[in-house]
Amino acid sequence: MAKRLTDNINSLYFEAANRMTSKKARRKIVAYVESYDDVFFWRSVLGKFENEKRYFDIMLPTRNQHLDRGKKAAISSMLKGVGRDMIACVDADYDYLIQGVTPTSRTIISNPYVLHTYAYAIESYQCYAPSLHNVCVMVTLNDHRIFDFEEYMKQFSQAIFPLFVWSIWHYRRSIYGEFTITDLNHIAELGSFSIHNPLLSIENLRRKVRNKINTLQHRHPEAKDSYLKLKKELIDLGVTPDTTYMYIQGHHLFNKIILPIVNRVCSRLVQEREDEIRRQAVHDTQRRNELSCYTNSIQDIPQMLKKNMGYQESTPFKRILMDAERILNPKQNENP
Repeated sequence: MAKRLTDNINSLYFEAANRMTSKKARRKIVAYVESYDDVFFWRSVLGKFENEKRYFDIMLPTRNQHLDRGKKAAISSMLKGVGRDMIACVDADYDYLIQGVTPTSRTIISNPYVLHTYAYAIESYQCYAPSLHNVCVMVTLNDHRIFDFEEYMKQFSQAIFPLFVWSIWHYRRSIYGEFTITDLNHIAELGSFSIHNPLLSIENLRRKVRNKINTLQHRHPEAKDSYLKLKKELIDLGVTPDTTYMYIQGHHLFNKIILPIVNRVCSRLVQEREDEIRRQAVHDTQRRNELSCYTNSIQDIPQMLKKNMGYQESTPFKRILMDAERILNPKQNENP
């Protein structure tokens, strides 16, 4: 059976299509992403490189007129004919940090036309600690800083970092069945968290980390030198002890750590604002009207996190921009 034309679409196809347009028309570059939720993030990256000569069409890959979701689908589309007019944009997951142990990892770190997040996933950026106070303000319209997100996530990262190195150690050796990402997630949970005494949850985390590390050290007594070497390498790759949270599983970070904290902080901020309205209202009618107006102004927390763009000053995001710059504006190419 003859293959559909769409089965053979690659960068050369789009290059040919661009040549058929007017010389004054902007060049179209197709960027494949993993899911609909990724389109907005990659627009924040690629939109910075649009100009009078080029623009981007960010979409999910298709096969036989069916949508393909996920990294494998995006990369498989790329491997058919990657080039200057067709790129893939994917979550790094562990693939960046395991440095070529799997075929997918090798593609991500070696193919210049595959942009990846460096941090685990797009959720990692949505949970970027320095931006979380602004998220709370967007949700509650209350600018009172009652919680230090940056300090808490720094303490969280420092606590989990030694065990995170062990996680990558297992994945580098393809023995991750002994210590899976899910196992790490179970340890890296908040437990009983209180914004009044947040360090209590950090101490509990440190205890769980110590216990698991003791188990792993007894299981792999030969691993000391390779562990220390990997620890240094991970730091060189960008995983600092203060920012480890950006490299753990993105869905877990979003749903099990950041969202519960932001929920508690926002609940407190909403209560503050409502108490203020009650105190300042001159009469009952004004109180009811102001409270109703304020309630209608409160935004949905998960949606505000997903729309959060405060990550653009983060180091991993700047690395993505540098990679995009190398693809789109190569020094030897006069017509990028």
